[in-house]
Amino acid sequence: MDLWVFGYGSLMWRPGFSFVEKRVATVRGYHRALCVYSHVHRGTPDEPGLVLGLDRGGSCKGIAFRVPESEAAATIAYLRGREQVTLVYRELHLRARLEDGRCVTALSYCVDRRHGQYAGRLAREEVERLVLQGKGVSGANPDYVRNTQAHLAELGIFDATLAWLAERLEAKCADQAL
Repeated sequence: MDLWVFGYGSLMWRPGFSFVEKRVATVRGYHRALCVYSHVHRGTPDEPGLVLGLDRGGSCKGIAFRVPESEAAATIAYLRGREQVTLVYRELHLRARLEDGRCVTALSYCVDRRHGQYAGRLAREEVERLVLQGKGVSGANPDYVRNTQAHLAELGIFDATLAWLAERLEAKCADQAL
């Protein structure tokens, strides 16, 4: 059986695995949130960045990727290596409704609220501070936020926090260029 993978952050614009179908999809019971202190990909333990997690409550629109059965095991291994570096995410199978009305079960990674890297809901100023300081093995945290926001905008998906933060980051970059 083919594997479906639900992406809500960087997986949307940099999946890193082969797929045969890509659809806008919605999951219920979870929402996209900048709620994970990043100690590897977009920060360090001494200067953490802040990345997205699927957190309980609400709904989230993202991308569902269909991976052929022949590549499912390799894709899961890749995703575990990418998403489970510090075990801040729980690997779950969620019901996702595709834009064409089909419902599929999709593998996704949801934040573990009991993990030490769970940031919870932070004030916007603290979110901005953490993102501005974050830099890890996958690059600068502001780039992650801007890329995710740009991809969401292309898809017609509005996320108030990411839109606000991307606008603030652009203004700071413009100020630094002067």
